[in-house]
Amino acid sequence: MTESVSAEIPVSAGSRPRHVAIIMDGNNRWAKARRLKGVAGHKAGVKAVRSVVETCAREGVEVLTLFAFSSENWRRPEDEVSALMRLFLFALEREVKKLHRNDICLRIIGDRSAFSANLQEHMGRAEELTRDNTRMTLVIAANYGGHWDITQATRKVAEKVRSGELAPSDITDDLIQQHLSIGDLPMPDLMIRTAGEQRISNFMLWHLAYTELYFSPVYWPDFRDQEMSQALQAYAGRKRRFGQTDDQIAGVSSEQ
Repeated sequence: MTESVSAEIPVSAGSRPRHVAIIMDGNNRWAKARRLKGVAGHKAGVKAVRSVVETCAREGVEVLTLFAFSSENWRRPEDEVSALMRLFLFALEREVKKLHRNDICLRIIGDRSAFSANLQEHMGRAEELTRDNTRMTLVIAANYGGHWDITQATRKVAEKVRSGELAPSDITDDLIQQHLSIGDLPMPDLMIRTAGEQRISNFMLWHLAYTELYFSPVYWPDFRDQEMSQALQAYAGRKRRFGQTDDQIAGVSSEQ
């Protein structure tokens, strides 16, 4: 499902995704191919984040969600996890001011309870500094899993039923969606996974029901402006049906 498309072709506003979600995969393999330690790949990945954030903001993407650390990543070697936590803290300290200058709002989703108090404090400060910015929303999924997100949303709804605020008959898809981590944001239009793997790995399971999927063979540290532009252009060529037929979609388009 990869496409080779010229990055020089601009993406028209009507075919631009409002929300792009990315599984940033391939840091370790990138480092291994260069006979470097795994942390070198993660450090190089930060540069790719900068590039992709800039590209998406320039192209008018409203929301960019990056899968930075899954709830399953705690199973990795202890030294790698420790290095990732240090890198996360470093990135928060160094990058948040640049995000703020560029009018980008930062939101962090996931179960924060497993992180150090210091890291949690920096997360809160970063979100507070940028919360009123409107150019683009950058969502970082950290210690996040799709199962966790649906579970915590369901738990919130159940609490409201128990308190009498809601009746069981009030529960709908929309209600559950409102209680997800980013239930107030548009659903992802485009999900990108780098490094050739073709699976979603417990990422935004509820959100990706009608999302267009794009798989790139490029390792995340090498995924920059050109690769991002190619993904956006590939999305522009897709026909989204949402369960409808081509004739139905054509009928809707002709009425607009």
